[in-house]
Amino acid sequence: MSDWPVIAASIASATGRPFEFASHVPTSGGYINQTLRIAGKDGREFFLKLKEVRKYPLLQSEVTGLAAIAKTSSLRVPAVVAHGTTGHHSFLVLEYLDLQSHGHAGKLGEGLASMHRFTSDRFGFEHDNHIGATLQPNAWLDDWIAFLRERRLGFQLRLARQNNLGLQDIGEKLLEALPHFFASYAPSPSLLHGDLWGGNHAYLPDGTPVIFDPAVYFGDRECDIAMTELFGGYSQDFYAAYRESFPLDAGYAVRRDLYNLYHILNHANMFGGSYVKQSEQMMKRLLTSVN
Repeated sequence: MSDWPVIAASIASATGRPFEFASHVPTSGGYINQTLRIAGKDGREFFLKLKEVRKYPLLQSEVTGLAAIAKTSSLRVPAVVAHGTTGHHSFLVLEYLDLQSHGHAGKLGEGLASMHRFTSDRFGFEHDNHIGATLQPNAWLDDWIAFLRERRLGFQLRLARQNNLGLQDIGEKLLEALPHFFASYAPSPSLLHGDLWGGNHAYLPDGTPVIFDPAVYFGDRECDIAMTELFGGYSQDFYAAYRESFPLDAGYAVRRDLYNLYHILNHANMFGGSYVKQSEQMMKRLLTSVN
């Protein structure tokens, strides 16, 4: 691949040691990246993500997100080695970690609770990023309901209208009803992973939890917990440890579906199909809960 010299030079510059490619093996990455496990002739290994050149901002926002989480010293994230562009691709080189599916789930819960204690005075983030392949606007707002209405649910519903999904009428009713879900609850702006489905966490061989592929912003910490329940992949030890470290408000059970609606709407906009019907059904249930 003609990109190799540029990537090798970036690794060498970042590590202070020459790097020559010896092998590269595709890994099971997300559908929006080409991911490779690469090795040098000196035996060092790295994890490489490749995208189109025009999508370099997505990788840059991932770098910023990983740095924000790392700064909290709460949970392990892959260290960033290098990133940049070649003539054909944008790239991100991360440390290679030998990850496995099982480990200390309780430490994951404790670590996430610790991360959520890092707060801001506003909701949002220093730049927009992406949730999957979709833009995630993060411009700062002081009010959480306004942020949820404008930057999250409202944004997805506007995309749904552009995609002719037929969700706008019921979506507008739900946006009007948002204050009902926060009648006795005012969240603080916690640092969130933002895309915490089961595939975005794993464990080192010693059981240490690792999280990756973030879509960070400062928001209601319940958003992260809600997403862990959306597609599964988290044990009861995780939830017990989190709740012991940072108990959830009694109204979380209702807001869980509200927060997960954001991700189902995003899937509807990206994939259509059954996610459109699921979005409609979720909004109907949420409206019923406030009537």
